[in-house]
Amino acid sequence: MTRTAPRTKARAAARLAAVQATYQHEMEGTAMPVLLNEFHQHRLGATIEDVEYAEADVDFFDDLVSGANARAGEIDVLIEGKLAKGWTLARLDKPMKAIIRVGTYELLARKDVPVAAVISEYVDVAHAFYDKRESGFVNGLLDGIAKEVRS
Repeated sequence: MTRTAPRTKARAAARLAAVQATYQHEMEGTAMPVLLNEFHQHRLGATIEDVEYAEADVDFFDDLVSGANARAGEIDVLIEGKLAKGWTLARLDKPMKAIIRVGTYELLARKDVPVAAVISEYVDVAHAFYDKRESGFVNGLLDGIAKEVRS
């Protein structure tokens, strides 16, 4: 089955929004139903400050955000296990944690998405926030996690 461009774009938009929602959840502690509703009503596919956001695959978005939240303990253990000696999850800044957490959830729970696609998509998300060095970190970390959870 080949993916169509609109579906690919909708999933990419869902991933970016899921990272943003996960970040917001960590920063504000917004209850999950309230957070999902806020994104459904005001962000996904919306125009904010003259910036038009792409239509997102809402079901995929919901799965990524809810799943990453529900499995946070398991996800954080996987991430911690791949960090360099002396590093902890607490040392990562919050946007980076959100990217890695959502990407790890997708590797764990969305076996319908190829590993290379997951890693590539979250490297792209990292480019929205960081320079090349950090996107390389995302690539390496998710690759290590993929080798553990998808082998």
